[in-house]
Parts: sequence; C-alpha cells; structure tokens
Amino acid sequence: MFRTALRNVLAHKARLLMTVLAVMLGVAFVSGTLVFTSTISQASQGAMQQSFRDVDVAIQPRSGDDTGTPPLLDQKLLDKAARVPGAASATGLIHGFTALADKKGELIGDASHSEGGNYAPGTGGKDARYPMRDGAPPHGPHEFALDAHTADKAGYKVGDTVRISTNGPVHEQKLTGIFTADTHQVPPGSSLALFDTPTAQKLLGAPHGFHKIQLKADPGTSQTALKSAVESVLPKGQAEVSTGKQLSDDLAKMIESESKDMQRYLLVFAGISLFVGIFLIANTFTMLVAQRTRELALLRAVGASRRQVTRSVLLEAFVVGLIASVVGLAAGVGIGAGLRSLVGSMSATTPDGPLVIPSSAVVTSLLVGVLITVLAAWLPGRRAAKIPPVAAMNSVHATPTTKSLVVRNTLGSLVAGAGTAGVLAATNIDNADSSTQLMALSAAVVMTGVFILTPLLSRPMIALAAPVLRVFGVAGTLARLNAVRNPRRTAATASALMIGLTLITGLTVIATSVQKDVEKRAVASLKADYVVSMAGGGPLSPEVAKKLGTVDEVTAVSPLRHSAVGGADQTMLTAVDGSAFGRLTRLHFTQGSLGRIQGDRVVVDEMTAANESLHLGSRIPVTYDDGTKSTLTVSGVYEPSDILMGVVVDNATVAAHQKQAVDTRVLVKTRDGASAAAKDALVTALGKNPAISVAAKQQVSEQIAGQITMMLNVLYGLLGMAVVVAVLGVINTLAMSVFERAQEIGMLRAIGLDRPGIKQMVRLESLVISLFGGVLGIGLGVFFGWAGGEVLNGALTGYEMVLPWGRIGLFLAVAALIGALAALWPARRAARLNMLEAIKAE
Repeated sequence: MFRTALRNVLAHKARLLMTVLAVMLGVAFVSGTLVFTSTISQASQGAMQQSFRDVDVAIQPRSGDDTGTPPLLDQKLLDKAARVPGAASATGLIHGFTALADKKGELIGDASHSEGGNYAPGTGGKDARYPMRDGAPPHGPHEFALDAHTADKAGYKVGDTVRISTNGPVHEQKLTGIFTADTHQVPPGSSLALFDTPTAQKLLGAPHGFHKIQLKADPGTSQTALKSAVESVLPKGQAEVSTGKQLSDDLAKMIESESKDMQRYLLVFAGISLFVGIFLIANTFTMLVAQRTRELALLRAVGASRRQVTRSVLLEAFVVGLIASVVGLAAGVGIGAGLRSLVGSMSATTPDGPLVIPSSAVVTSLLVGVLITVLAAWLPGRRAAKIPPVAAMNSVHATPTTKSLVVRNTLGSLVAGAGTAGVLAATNIDNADSSTQLMALSAAVVMTGVFILTPLLSRPMIALAAPVLRVFGVAGTLARLNAVRNPRRTAATASALMIGLTLITGLTVIATSVQKDVEKRAVASLKADYVVSMAGGGPLSPEVAKKLGTVDEVTAVSPLRHSAVGGADQTMLTAVDGSAFGRLTRLHFTQGSLGRIQGDRVVVDEMTAANESLHLGSRIPVTYDDGTKSTLTVSGVYEPSDILMGVVVDNATVAAHQKQAVDTRVLVKTRDGASAAAKDALVTALGKNPAISVAAKQQVSEQIAGQITMMLNVLYGLLGMAVVVAVLGVINTLAMSVFERAQEIGMLRAIGLDRPGIKQMVRLESLVISLFGGVLGIGLGVFFGWAGGEVLNGALTGYEMVLPWGRIGLFLAVAALIGALAALWPARRAARLNMLEAIKAE
C-alpha cells in the first residue's frame, strides 16, 4: 500500500500541482511571518542593547500627566548624582522634536524621526557619544551641530546657516560641527541636531532642567551598587532609578511583546489562507478518489481493508503536504527577507540586522502544511474506503444518498442559525472586548454553516443565471448543467472564494462607514477655516497662536491646550480662547449649550460625561499644577469629534496655574474663508516653517480618513493571499473536471460542438461558479459589516452604515475576472482533446 500511494503521487503530478501551490502559499505566509518578526525583533533588541552600552545607571522623572510633558530633573539632582560614590560621570540629557529645512525650505526627512538634543562635553571638552567629523561643537544660542548623514544628504557644510524649528517659531542657526554617530543613535533616515545645554533647554522645552540623567560607573563598581548609592541620596519619590541592564531588558521585553502582537496579527491572515486552502485540498482529493474509485475497489477486492485504503489516501496527502511545506518554508524565508527590505525602505528607523530563521518557523511550517493537507484528505479517503467493492466497480461516480443530503442540510441550517444568533447577540453587548470576541467566533460559525449549506444553495442561485446563459446557446446550457452536476464540488470551489470576499467586503463596509462618520464629524464640528498643527503631532509654542492673531486676514484664533488636573483621578482639560471659541466650532449639544466659556463654566463631551457620571450643572473638583484647588461647573454636554473632546475650559481660567503652556492645535478663521491667498498669508506669518502644517478643515478630514484607507489597503494586501488560493481552487476544479469529463467532451465534439464552443462552455462554467461564490461572499460581508458597525456604534456616536456600491460592484467584477482567468488553461486543455482518444478513455 505504501508503494501504491507513492506511485499514485507520481502518477498525478499535474493534478496535485495546484494543491501543492495552495499549501505552499499558506505555509510561506506562516514561515515568512515568523522569519520577519523574529528578524525585526532581534535587530531592534540589538539596537537597544547598543544604546545602553555606555549607561550604567539612568535617572528618569516619574510618569507625567496625559499631556506628555513629564516633570524635569533639575541641576541640583544632576550635581548630587555626580557626587555619588562609585560614579565616574553624570550627564544630563535633553531631547525633543527638531525639524530642519533643506536649502529649498522643505522639511528634511520624516517629521516623526527628527530629533534634537544637547551636546554634553565631559572631561577634555568633548562628548564621547558624538565625535566631530568636521568643525567644532556648538557654543551659544545661535549654533548647532548636525549628524553627518543628514548634513551630506542636505548638502550642508560647516559655516552654513540652517532654518530650524522645535515647537513652532523658526530659528536660524549656524552649523558649527558635523558629527558621526552609530545607527542606534541616529537610525538611517533620521536626523539629529545638537545644541549646547542652555540652548537645548530653551528650545526643547526643558527650562533649567533635564529629561534624563545618565551615570557611568567607576571601574570595579557594579551597576547594582551604583544604583543603590544613587537611590540613597535622592529625595524619595522624586525620580526613578534603573540600571542600564534593567532598561535594556525592559525595552527588549517591550519589543518582543510588540513583535508577538504583530506576529499574531499576520498569522490570522495566514490562517485564513490555509483555511481557504483546505477547501482546495479536500476538493482535489475528493476528485482524485472519485476518478480512482474502480482502482480502490480492486484493491479492496484483492484483500485491502478499509483502513489500508484510507491510509493510502492519507499517505498521498502526507507526501504532498511534506513537499509543499518544504517549498513553502523556503519561499517564506524569501518573503521574510522581502518584507524586511520593504519595511526598511518605508520606515527610516527600522534597525539593520541579519535575517533570522527561528526553529519555530521550521517546525511550525512543516507541522502546519502536513497536518492541513492530511486533515483535508481524511474525509475523502474515509468516504472512498466505505464504498463496497462491487458497487465501485460498476459505477465511477458514487451519488450522494438522500439521507446524507438531508443530514448535511439540517446540520448546516443549525450551525448557520446558531452563528447568526451569536452575531445578533454580539451587537447588543455593551462590553467592547466581549462583543468583539463573540462577533469573531459567531462569524466563523456562520461561514461554516453557509459552507455546509452551499450545495443546497447552488442549484437555485445558479438557476438564476439560466436566462443569461441561454444567450450563449448550447455552450451556456451545458455550462449551467455542469455547474450543478456535482453540488458538493461546486460548493467547495465557490466557498474558497466566498471566504475571501466575505472578509474583504465586511472590512470595506466597516471602514467606509467609519471613514464617512469621521469625515462628517471632523467637518461638522468646525467653523474654523484652518487647523494649524506641528508636523508629527508634536507640541506647538503659544507664540504660534499669537503670530496668527496678528495676520490681517484672520478674524478669530483659539489654541487647543491640553492639561490634566486632579491628582490620581485626573481629568483632561482642553483650554481654549473662550471669547473666540464659539466662532470657530459648531458643537452639537445633547444637554445645555455652549454659551460663553469663561470662569468656572465648562462644557464636556458625552464620553467623559458618561464615564464620570456628569450632567448639566455637575460640579467638577480640580487641582491645578501649582496645587490650587477649584471647582468647575458643567454648562453643556456635546458630541465629541476627532478634533475636540474632553472638558473644554477658558484658557484664562487655567493659564495662571500652568507651569508650562503647550498647544496641540490652533483653530483659525479668516475673513473670506479658505483660499490660496489666506493660506499663503498664514504660512508667511509663521516664517514659512516646514515643520508646521496649515490645513483647511477638509484637508484635516481627508488626513484622518486617509489613515483608514491606508489600513484598509494593507488588509486588502494581506487578504489577497486567500483570494490567490481561491483562484487556484477554481483552476484545479476545472482542470480535474475536464479530465473527469474527457469522454463526454469527446462525444460533444463528435456530435458537432466545435473547439470554440468547448472553450466557451468551460469558461461559462467557471464564471458561474466564481460569481456564485462572489455573491455569497458579498452578501455575508455586508451582513458582517452591518453587525461590526453595530458593535462600533457604542464608541462612534452617530455611526451609520454606508454601502460602498462602487467597491461592491468592483468585487463582483473581480469575482467574474477570477472566473474568466481561471478557465483559460482548463478551457484550452478541453478544446485540444482528441475526440477519438477521449471517447475511448477509461
């Protein structure tokens, strides 16, 4: 039986090729994901360890408030740290966003990776971290040094004047030095500007303080001993002290956790591809077994047991799965390397490192590929073994019994019904995590139930295409009959495509609806013509709002200034210009009204009101940064937007209590509305700052919606693998169907159907099966899109489902195109059959 199984594999190489491809693609996705995430994780961990190479102990401020501005470490603390026994040196570090303009005035690189810091000379007047390649270190408020890669890229040389922006205003600084740095200090594509310490403190939001203090230990002093010595001299609770090893280990764990999250995310899509591949594999083995029914029956007649016949089929599957897994593993290594290069080209801060092929990728790939193939082949093998030898010898095709069809349809109805009930129940659960988990599980159950019912659904749905197929004459009629001849095979083929289109359609419906809701809320909540913000989402200097207020075309300006108050149970305040706020926003109130925000009068968004049990007239106790206590009164509850949320208060009420004012955005209204001239006036007033974005409200909406579109496109790419496997399934089904119907096709040729007619018959059959799967997938996708939207409705006020008819039509067209392309080779093969040899074929 072992030799028989191997001979069958070798005898049906062409027929099994598509199965090998399907398994290979799924396995390649799995192994590629494991290789890619392991490579990125190891490279990132290596870079982090390098960054702490010269750090024995680090002192960091305790966590700050939600505005992202932690408390600073002062000079006294630095002096104390430097005098600690066992400390060879102590360095105060400052860091922050620093944008550089090139010679054309454009921003150099990506704003999110533009950094600034302080040049901190030690003994000898040099900072060992940044050796100077050209020139000298910066001294004074108008000088700076630049990393060599950025300087070479922008064409800057020592002595040039460069326009720099840190938090809004543009500064012109003289380039006095160009330094070299390791990749962990300045990753490829990033930029690093260094100032002397007083200048860095002023420009990077650290007046008279530091963001971090790093200590180097004396020879013979351990990191742990130095840490204990530092803790003994620091005021209790003032700062957090960690060893360099602790920081390195913590970052390594964080990176590993993030890599595992990404890995799980990608493996979900690999699992979808493998799940779709199960249909292809099961279909292939079902047809192979059906075509060899007489052969298997003869084996039974000469003494082979049912178990031996089943094992023979499973052994074939094992060999096919093993070959596909090995090839898939090799392809996955290539995919991992390709993804690494792609991410490296898209993300400037991705660290370099060797390609890592973990043992988990090898073991998982082999196990997954073999198990999936054997599992998919088990049912066809078991079914073949149960056919009595005499019956099998008399008939090549074993027609499903009425009892088996009734059992299948009953089971499918129960499973689909249970899944639908679960989906509906998930839409009524308030807890987001619970509803999402129930939704995902129930959706899988629904798809399983529909798959079981697909043979039942195929006949009436394909019959709907009969009027159209009649237009093609005999070829169309034969195509329809062939499509419903074997409902199980048609169902398995269509279901593979159905799963891919279900997920794609569902995601599209949800993403489009969320996108429309975001666009509507972003535009509807603003009367302002422009929203000014820092590139990369960094903080804005209050000077920006003041400068904009001096522009002749501007009629109203209000900064949005965030501040967290209240001690342990913090409340987020958004401080605005109360006198101008009403002219810049259009808020929809569910309780009270805007009126005029001043004094202790505030308005609060619905989500905050629900979480804090606030309503019209509620009083909110707050404790400001300087320790002053006060009470705010709620005069209105509004619907939140992506621009505005939280407790809105007059800036004059909180300004006196803030240690440091930081704006996040500035709303601007102009006399004649948004126009090219108005925007030019604003940009000019800000010194043509490359780091500041001046966006019309429609642009703001498009930017927010664009993030959703980008995410959706990534999902399309990941789900594309499942669609490719589905295409292979259609090709495989048609090719094997042509082989199975060789006698029939020869007879059709003999009675007058020409080669173009044969081609047309096969193409139309493929088209009908693909459209059947497409219609099922789109229908289920719309249903899941609606249900997913109901789950999101609790988090998105005013969410309404939007059907993207254009994309739905495109998906249906893609299904038709898949059918047409998948039929090219099988149709050509069918048309080239020799009619006499086909009629004689056994």
